[in-house]
Amino acid sequence: MKNCLRNLLTIGRYLPIIGDMRRKAGSLVPLELSILEAAIELVVRGAPYFHGFLIAKEIKEREDARLLTAHGTLYKALDRMQKAGLLESEWEDPVAAAGEGRPRRRLYRVTAAGEAALATARAPERSGATLKPETARATL
Repeated sequence: MKNCLRNLLTIGRYLPIIGDMRRKAGSLVPLELSILEAAIELVVRGAPYFHGFLIAKEIKEREDARLLTAHGTLYKALDRMQKAGLLESEWEDPVAAAGEGRPRRRLYRVTAAGEAALATARAPERSGATLKPETARATL
């Protein structure tokens, strides 16, 4: 009885934190928006491909690391975005990596769908709509 009560208290205490973490289909979280914005800026500067550490560095410089809490968070977001078709990736040439004495990098690039998703997410901000920032950023 005592263990059962303890389990109920634990479930009641921690599970509401997790809650229903689903989001609307096609919506982007702020980290995903930051990834797309930084990646497109890299393309404009002449770097069509990026790797995880480079995009982390770009986000940190652009946003003073407010969104990026850990590299694990970044790589999970990159994987989600790739599965959603917003990014494509390929492994770097092993000879190039070996020549620099480091492991191979996974190289990402923004797809047309990623560019469209970013443009759509930015549209309410550009139109002067008075949405909450998280609503404006997450709307597709």
